[in-house]
Amino acid sequence: MWEYTDKVKDHFLNPRNAGKLDDADGIGEVGSLACGDALTLYIKVNDGIITDAKFQTFGCASAIASSSALTEMLIGMPVDKAEELTNKDIAEFLGGLPREKMHCSVMGQEALDQALKNMRGEAPPQAEHSHEGELICECFGIFDEEILRAIKENDLKTVEDITNFTKAGGGCGKCVDDLARLLAESRGEGVCEPPSTESAFPAQGLTNIQRMHLIESVIDEEVRPLLQADGGDISLIDINKDEVVVKFMGMCSNCPSSQLTLNNLVEGKLKEKVDPSITVQEA
Repeated sequence: MWEYTDKVKDHFLNPRNAGKLDDADGIGEVGSLACGDALTLYIKVNDGIITDAKFQTFGCASAIASSSALTEMLIGMPVDKAEELTNKDIAEFLGGLPREKMHCSVMGQEALDQALKNMRGEAPPQAEHSHEGELICECFGIFDEEILRAIKENDLKTVEDITNFTKAGGGCGKCVDDLARLLAESRGEGVCEPPSTESAFPAQGLTNIQRMHLIESVIDEEVRPLLQADGGDISLIDINKDEVVVKFMGMCSNCPSSQLTLNNLVEGKLKEKVDPSITVQEA
């Protein structure tokens, strides 16, 4: 089970600066609703100081907490200092994040970079229009420059590290060879053998990390849209082996048939798409 600090829990349960800035000077959008986590960051700047920052996040508890923490850090900060912020700064502000959730802090750093570029007129808000590199992970839309940057700034050592920090390789696993190649290139080595994807879950051919990201993907892509169509929503809280913990929000939180939704829709989809042994509980 993932261990979250009290500060992560606080920023998830009581997010700061959530919402939209209609008069934002810079907007950064990263991620994709189709790929899971997505973040839009808005910043307001006056005389070189970030005077306001807000966010809209579609994702897990760590994504919400990281986004909330980022806005708290930014308000009152000079732009030149904001340019130096890294994902490690965001994680440290929260007292640390589970290694499997470090990609949430990386997403915050990328959104900030996009917002600053947009403020300077160097890029549109949408991150997908600013990539010139090679698309490595089709499942999550991750490009090679994002992976290489994460490797360098976080001193990543393994392909599993790359998945933890970028989500690349956490879906179908077809890009694992490319991740191994980028890792070797960044370290000036020959291409190393990628880790086996059959040891942890031989029936599905997925590693533990890939399995967790697949669960996230199923909830984000197949369950959440159905709930949102009826005014509800869902958040993935935790994964402990075959036990998945979720939280209903909006109309779903007070719905008398929430248990049926939990069993028939959420658990049913995960049993069908991931593993028939999965059980789902409501937080």
